[in-house]
Amino acid sequence: LQSGHRWGSMEKRGPVLHIVVVGFHHKKGCQVEFSYPPLKRGEGHDSHSLPEEWKYLPFLALPDGAHNYQEDTVFFHLPPRCGERTTVYGVSCYRQIEAKALKVRQADITRETVQKSVCVLSQLPLYGLLQAKLQLITHAYFEEKDFSQISILKELYDHMNSSLGSTLLEGSQVYLGLSPRDLVLHFRHKVLILFKLILLEKKVLFYISPVNRLVGALMTVLSLFPGMIEHGLTDCSQYRPRKSISEDAGLQENTSRLDGCVSVSTADTSNTNLGMGEGGRKTAGNHSVEGQKGYVPFSQSEKTCNGAQSSNGTVQRLKVPSRTSPASSESDWETLDPSVLEESNLKERECENTASEQAENLPSEGMSSESLPITVQPQANTGHMMLAPGLISGLEEDQYGMPLAIFTKGYLCLPYMALQQHHLLSDVAVRGFVAGATNILFRQQKHLSDAIVEIEDAHIQIHDSELRKILNPTTADLRFADYLVKHVTENRDDVFLDGTGWEGGDEWIRAQFSAYLHALLAAVLQPDNEKTLSDFGTAFVAAWKNTHNYRVWNSNKHPALAEVNSSHPFQGQYSVSDVKLRLSHSVQNSERGKKIGNVMVSTSRNVVQTGKAVGQSVGGAFTSAKSAMSSWFSTFTQSTQSLGD
Repeated sequence: LQSGHRWGSMEKRGPVLHIVVVGFHHKKGCQVEFSYPPLKRGEGHDSHSLPEEWKYLPFLALPDGAHNYQEDTVFFHLPPRCGERTTVYGVSCYRQIEAKALKVRQADITRETVQKSVCVLSQLPLYGLLQAKLQLITHAYFEEKDFSQISILKELYDHMNSSLGSTLLEGSQVYLGLSPRDLVLHFRHKVLILFKLILLEKKVLFYISPVNRLVGALMTVLSLFPGMIEHGLTDCSQYRPRKSISEDAGLQENTSRLDGCVSVSTADTSNTNLGMGEGGRKTAGNHSVEGQKGYVPFSQSEKTCNGAQSSNGTVQRLKVPSRTSPASSESDWETLDPSVLEESNLKERECENTASEQAENLPSEGMSSESLPITVQPQANTGHMMLAPGLISGLEEDQYGMPLAIFTKGYLCLPYMALQQHHLLSDVAVRGFVAGATNILFRQQKHLSDAIVEIEDAHIQIHDSELRKILNPTTADLRFADYLVKHVTENRDDVFLDGTGWEGGDEWIRAQFSAYLHALLAAVLQPDNEKTLSDFGTAFVAAWKNTHNYRVWNSNKHPALAEVNSSHPFQGQYSVSDVKLRLSHSVQNSERGKKIGNVMVSTSRNVVQTGKAVGQSVGGAFTSAKSAMSSWFSTFTQSTQSLGD
């Protein structure tokens, strides 16, 4: 199997590819000052040159605005280098020190402070674990007060490669530092909206500073998706770095000569043609153009790195559609950019044949249905889940088809985006993204995203009214979210819990989202399921069925889901408590609701100050509250009726 080959080769050379030091030069800006092993063959450890695919590395490792903080941590993703196959996971620890404190001060240090980052480039997504080890070494490196002392960095490389392995992906250490409990405490009921936004493969931008808060929140949201951190991000950074304005002008013409397997239209999703739709991963330009894991020889991926004309010798000119609306089908994107989405008929037939052969030979153990049904109270995952390479997604999948193939086919995951990567938000080869930014320029250009998540205020700004309707939580969804919030808040002061216990803890929350997703998947497989799916949101399910991840998942059989209860975990009759829940949610999320909240706070403050509800200000506050409540409640009633809750 391809996965065995990949992990086997990784174990031979170790999961850590490079240890890199990035510094800020007063004239040259951010630059690589040290790399071990050297980033380019034939270069020295102190070479500043970079592989073309990793030209943004200095700006990712030493983030924008870093001078405002004494230290920071960055998680970032790099595209695979030509001939390689998967995402490179970066973790960077930044610090600054006063120049006068240095024992050895180089001639080019002219500023009062020295800013540097030490980063690890890894083949394993062990963000928190790498961060913990790297912070200690970065501290020791700075304590030397002599940055020419690099022996400690070489020791770090050897230590990490001897102590880290792919088996760590099977345990809880892969989630180190990612706390769904803190996420629920901060975002409360809105956590489910974030979850659904990503399921719909929308363009989602997270925003906050410093970077450690940004990447922590973003990656924690992704950790709610079963298997996503461990196995779902291997194809999430297939992008082409920008070279120059003149090159960008010729992007459409140059990239149209590339070929590779593509996703087919929605109408074809029931047959194996879709099956090999994921057959080739590629990035535009001179970057990796790869076949489906295990189906395209390594030599072929190398040959196609510089692009190739389609087998029939023609270059297809495709019309770039206007920016899609939230309700639009992803099929619009499937005819968008030849560099990512075009395939010759010959290669498609080859892919089909390979898919059918692999399907016949797939071990039956991978589809075992002996596990207990997943409910709202699933047991902790203590055993080893049987994984097998997905025939279509190429990801390591479990018996339920998890992780979903969300971050594939040009849907990017960039936990931190440097300003130099801004062009990716409007790149025609990028159909969507979950990205993090600290620069306000990203937030200001709202037309480039579907939603902006302002982490500081726990505010999700969805630009399109139709998308807001699609994501409006159903009554069952509100019950689910309220169940999470209550369990987390009730246990928040438990010193023995602290996110590590079961009920209300981090693992428990991830189990709830796993149960929710499994129930949704089981429900869509049932005949006459309109009533069941309405609990998840009829409009939401319809939009989700148009996504790439759903079509890939639906093209395979997943017998294990027969054991799963195919209804919403919180289905049931509408009650008075649901009215209160809906009212509370609407108050928290509408502008008028916020106005009411402010009025109530003003009223309470005056009552406390005077000891009794008298006086002009209090009377005015009550009048204002009554007016606001009356106006808002009429609107709420209308919207509730229209939603059919």
